[in-house]
Amino acid sequence: MTGKVHATLDSILGQALSAIDQAVDSRQLEITRVEFLGRHGSVTAQLKSIGSLPLGDRKAFGQAVNRARDQISGALTKKGEILAARKQLSDAQKDRIDVTLPGRRGLLGGVHPITRTVRRIERIFQRTGFDVTHGPEIEDDFHNFEALNIPKDHPARAMHDTFYISPGVVLRTHTSPVQIRYLECHQPPLQIIAPGRVYRCDSDVTHTPMFHQVEGLAIDTDISFADLKGTLTFFLQEFFEQQLPVRFRPSFFPFTEPSAEVDMGCVFCEGRGCRVCQQTGWLEVLGCGMVHPQVFHQVGIDNEQFTGYAFGLGIERLAMLRYGVDDLRLFFENEVTFLSQFS
Repeated sequence: MTGKVHATLDSILGQALSAIDQAVDSRQLEITRVEFLGRHGSVTAQLKSIGSLPLGDRKAFGQAVNRARDQISGALTKKGEILAARKQLSDAQKDRIDVTLPGRRGLLGGVHPITRTVRRIERIFQRTGFDVTHGPEIEDDFHNFEALNIPKDHPARAMHDTFYISPGVVLRTHTSPVQIRYLECHQPPLQIIAPGRVYRCDSDVTHTPMFHQVEGLAIDTDISFADLKGTLTFFLQEFFEQQLPVRFRPSFFPFTEPSAEVDMGCVFCEGRGCRVCQQTGWLEVLGCGMVHPQVFHQVGIDNEQFTGYAFGLGIERLAMLRYGVDDLRLFFENEVTFLSQFS
């Protein structure tokens, strides 16, 4: 009986050592440990069987089982260390960086379509002798309204149209105040454009509370409406790179007299009529006129000696027409898929 149980123990020990040697990862090693040393494992079962042996054989067999258990436990620990070291080396090889390889090419951004449009406008006007100037976005009532001949009861001064910071101080509603500030410091003759951000209480598919405008101003001793027409016709045809028809319709602006709205032939249907131009074949793009004598009076310029013209256009409006964008809000939502088209 004693020889039989020892033979069984030796067989269990051999199976355990063989299983430990063949384990390829910590999961298999844990399964082997449970199989032999767990609560219901083979070695544990041998310990439980000691009570069935004769009294004289129990001590020797118990010692043999403990030796087997310790031997298996030591083999498990040693194999666990080997597997851990092997995994660590494998992970290190996987994460190794080959410094001799060329670097990964980063994704390049592009110029925002509004910035691209502003730069294009500036280049065209600079070619015709205009200077580019800028002014503050927070304006006082005089420069934003009064100096531009906008009366106290004009709707543009209403709270629902204008962002008031404090009484008499506003976020500028157009870039025309830049012209007034420039005239306070410079004497004609002069030609300037003033691009920049402006603010109005409006928000929908074609309007945002903040948008961009370019105001233009030219003053000299012999400027006429014909000069204004020639300048704007040249600009529109250069900007859209087409020989577009341009027409001027009578209109009203407090700071110009006479005033006009400028339409150009639809760039989408070439004047045949489409949804964009509402079947008219024309697109309204900007407003203009001859500088009002009252504006000259506010900045101390003799309107008997000098004449001038002014115009204003929305940059987003031109960008939408040039790039075929039908929702103004796309320019400000920073959607990467949309902006990547302009990179």
